[in-house]
Amino acid sequence: MKLTFLGAAGEVTGSSFLVEAEGLRFLVDCGMFQGGREADSKNYARFAFDPTSLDFVLLTHAHIDHSGLLPRLVAAGFRGPIHGTAATCDLLEVMLIDSAHIQEKEAEWRQKARGRGAGRPPLYTVAEVTRTLRQLKPVAYDTALEPHPAVRCLFRDAGHIIGAAIIELWVREGTQSRKIVFSGDIGQPGRPLVRDPTAVTETDVLVVESTYGNRLHKNLDDTLAELEHAITDTLVRKKGNVIIPAFAVGRTQEIIYLLVDLYRRGRLPELNIYVDSPMATRATEITAKHWALLDQDAAALLQWLKGGRGRPRIHFVQDLQESTGLQHIKHGAVIISASGMCNAGRIKHHLRHNLGRRDSSILIVGFQAMGTLGRRIVDGVKNVRIFGIPIPVKADIYTIGGLSAHADRDALLGWLAHFKRAPQRTFVVHGEAETAEIFAAAIHDKLGWSSIDKPALHSSVIL
Repeated sequence: MKLTFLGAAGEVTGSSFLVEAEGLRFLVDCGMFQGGREADSKNYARFAFDPTSLDFVLLTHAHIDHSGLLPRLVAAGFRGPIHGTAATCDLLEVMLIDSAHIQEKEAEWRQKARGRGAGRPPLYTVAEVTRTLRQLKPVAYDTALEPHPAVRCLFRDAGHIIGAAIIELWVREGTQSRKIVFSGDIGQPGRPLVRDPTAVTETDVLVVESTYGNRLHKNLDDTLAELEHAITDTLVRKKGNVIIPAFAVGRTQEIIYLLVDLYRRGRLPELNIYVDSPMATRATEITAKHWALLDQDAAALLQWLKGGRGRPRIHFVQDLQESTGLQHIKHGAVIISASGMCNAGRIKHHLRHNLGRRDSSILIVGFQAMGTLGRRIVDGVKNVRIFGIPIPVKADIYTIGGLSAHADRDALLGWLAHFKRAPQRTFVVHGEAETAEIFAAAIHDKLGWSSIDKPALHSSVIL
């Protein structure tokens, strides 16, 4: 049996792993690379395998860095089923269509900028997404799935975003069977909205994420205090706006939850919350649809909101005209918009109109990959360019790391500690190279595991 690391190896994005055995070939995730020009070349590159030869795809969750190249895979000839949880399948309909719109608009912009016929075509189109969605096959948590006579798998709740899964796989080759666990993205336990990650106790081979494997998050109480201070100081003292770049799926819903909960407890002033992302609006509707997957506190707050109290005021912005109108609001607005790394979408317009204002604040609430506008802002640059226009950074910048949907070092080690014995092989992925190195050392030092590897991009191992 062979395992090939096609992405998220020495970096965070582009999650994709190819498993091959006798008469069998399948992918776990097919994610888009994000951050900088190198990411573009990777996304446009030919697949390192024949897509028509795949039997199926297993998807850990809907985030674009795990799912974003599925339409390109289908366009290249893949015709098999794509298995993910029901919530993941619902979210993909929103996220992939939005991604295709972005690809088409960027291609149109390149063509206008360079002349007719110039520039690359879109990475994929809405039509190709529509074909991809027909191949989705929903599966329930904790229900055995046999996508191939030689494969059995279980999707376990990863506690990352709604629908996210840890995948347990049993693969038969000849008379032998081996178990592989793909962690996907593990969530931080004790977080609002989603449940804690499911414990897994046994495996032969483990592929584990390490996004925050070199650091600890602030505890939730300290995070809420920082969030309370940032919003109150901006709206009451400075009388400006709060701009929150947030991933449309997962992070936006969590921010809404926290703001409403803080308001309900009297810790925030009157709020006008604007969710300026059609995708985030749809994702919020999908989250409510799958309320049975939420933790108890989130379900209770959802019922409180449905009570018709009308406070805080939450506006879901849809059309561009309404979105543009937000740029004229000079104070009192909390604007949550995508993309979460500030590289595309409506958030760039809000940053353009607020970064240069001392009375406004920018709240960074999620991971910012190398090469992204969000990362440059977090790293403290004094000036940025947005739509080619130089913008001085004068707004207060808050990095509220305690809201990460990824487990920190200790939470990851806590999840690994549930294994009754060390896996025969452990592969540390989905982390920047230095982070993966540090986390691999922590696994060895804290848990006593050996045979821990940090695979390189496109490397293969025989299991």
